[in-house]
Amino acid sequence: MNDQMAPYRKATTAVILTTGMLSFISYWRAAAIVLCDLASTAYYIGGIVEQSVGKAAPWFIAIIMIFANFVRATYIESCGMFVRAGVYRVVKAAMGGTLAKLAVSALIFDFILTGPISSVAAGQYLAGFLNDLLAHNEINFVLPTNITAMFISISILLYFWRKNVIGIHESSEKALRIMYMTTVMVVTLIAWSVITLILHPQPLPPFMPEIHSEKLGWLQGFDWMRSIGAIGIIIAISHSVLAMSGEETLAQVYREIAKPKLKNMKRAAVIIFITSFCFTAVCSFFAVMIIPDDVRPQYYDNLMSGLTMYLAGPILPKLIFQGVVVVVGALILAGACNTAFVGANGVLNSVAEDGVLADWFRRLHPRYGTTHRIFLTIVIAQIIAVLLCRGDVYLLGEAYAFGVIWSFVTQTLAVAILRFKDKSPREWKVPGNIRIGSVEIPLTLLFMVVVLFVIGATNFFTKTIATTWGVSFVVFFFTVLMISERMQRHREDEKGHFEPVNIRFEKTITPASCGCIHEKRILVAARDPHNLYALRKTLERIDPQTMDIIVFTVDRLSMAEGGELEFEKEQALRERDRELMSNVVKLAERFGTHVIPILVPATDPSFAIAKVAYELDVSEIILGRSEKTTPDVQLERLAFCWGYLAAESGRKVFARILWPQHELHYELS
Repeated sequence: MNDQMAPYRKATTAVILTTGMLSFISYWRAAAIVLCDLASTAYYIGGIVEQSVGKAAPWFIAIIMIFANFVRATYIESCGMFVRAGVYRVVKAAMGGTLAKLAVSALIFDFILTGPISSVAAGQYLAGFLNDLLAHNEINFVLPTNITAMFISISILLYFWRKNVIGIHESSEKALRIMYMTTVMVVTLIAWSVITLILHPQPLPPFMPEIHSEKLGWLQGFDWMRSIGAIGIIIAISHSVLAMSGEETLAQVYREIAKPKLKNMKRAAVIIFITSFCFTAVCSFFAVMIIPDDVRPQYYDNLMSGLTMYLAGPILPKLIFQGVVVVVGALILAGACNTAFVGANGVLNSVAEDGVLADWFRRLHPRYGTTHRIFLTIVIAQIIAVLLCRGDVYLLGEAYAFGVIWSFVTQTLAVAILRFKDKSPREWKVPGNIRIGSVEIPLTLLFMVVVLFVIGATNFFTKTIATTWGVSFVVFFFTVLMISERMQRHREDEKGHFEPVNIRFEKTITPASCGCIHEKRILVAARDPHNLYALRKTLERIDPQTMDIIVFTVDRLSMAEGGELEFEKEQALRERDRELMSNVVKLAERFGTHVIPILVPATDPSFAIAKVAYELDVSEIILGRSEKTTPDVQLERLAFCWGYLAAESGRKVFARILWPQHELHYELS
């Protein structure tokens, strides 16, 4: 034993898997990321919808915001089934890979345009406010609105590209700060609008839409359709569907939500509904009721800014508040760009995990551990979209609607199909189900599928720009995915597809070098990629807010003199180790718990476990049952190694060996 211990007296060489040290976010942060897209539509949705359906626009925006709550429920159910959920994963499970690639192509079109429409709208607000200030001070100079908006848009896109390369925790913090400011601004705006309507009462907008002939798209030859109220309402709803963009991001960010995941996701969903409805729907009513009809068209691109100028009160406070609304608007619209990066990255990673997208895109950033090449691809596509639209928000909104509605159609249809195809227990289901014998019929889901398909079909024929741009992009991206999948297939016939990881070499193991953040630590030893029972039971009972969980594995690698590794960095992880760490990361995601995976090459696994536990000053060592020896012998070996290391210090550690329905524990000293 002493000969085996000799190398460890000099140094412990470890491989720290930095990618596995996941930083999970609270439900407030998750809600903030989604709201930066969903609530940001309040700044441009009113003008876009009113240009299509007239003064009735707020009613249909409100209907869509209520209906969005049902769509959100389908994402909650699917996330309970798949930690890495979203349209691609759910559609593939329900309807196969081909339809999944079509669905994800429409969704990527949505995410790519989220950034441009939000950042261009932010540019429009800032440019409009600056021009109002110049006019108020009688300065004879007017900024070219669209060109200024394009310049601001590209700057915002590049900023959030950089923040997402650094990591989601950083970008979610920015989103949360933006939503704090937005909440204060919205409460002030609503209160001031209510006071204005009390002082100057105005009637509610009419409910029946005014569908102009040019807004019928390819149905212009069927003017009689406008005379049928139900059809006019359906057309109006289809023109308002843009108001619920951003829901897919909730599924993508679910992977990052902290423990308890599903409960926190439902909390985030409640926050999203209340905030988005009060801001997007309620403020749309105020804009139509307070801004005069003959003036409102001038503010279609910056409706909230126009609303502030017609509130009751002196001009100076209104001008100051307009500045606040514009600045907050620019921030929340910029935050929607962050949502686009988060969502698109999640979707493309899901595609890449199945070997459809080349591994080159998933190569991790050497410092931050993020898929920086995916982010670079996204920002390039977004900048191209900004240049093509030339700063026109309405044009972007028309095209954007295509990806929004068809991603919802495929998502809801897939969840409904899975109710019949996969009858395994769910953590949560969309309510509204009846049981006939042994068959459960999801009435709410089926109703939603019909409604969404009707809206999608209406959108297809009435929004010619959206259909032309959307279909073209879907065909192009679907073709790219098909070609990429064929190129990848022969590379992955002989191997599994594992989670990409970054590694860092450390000569000695210390809490600081491993990234520990709490004073209390627990070490979980793992070796079999398909048997992580001990880790799963640990994740179930440990509070990640008070304790670090170090997931430790031993690699029986040959070692040179002095304990140096004899392999290159690029080949540091064998296939078994890659599979193990990939499964560790996925299990940590399922529980929403921060873990620190480390790997140590050693000739004696028991001594390596004791050595690392001693160096990190852990309070508990968790082992799974060995396939080669009995739990008693495992514990005896570990106790002997610990006694050798801790003889002089007198330190103690609690050791557990866990296997199904059994546990062996002992205090080592």
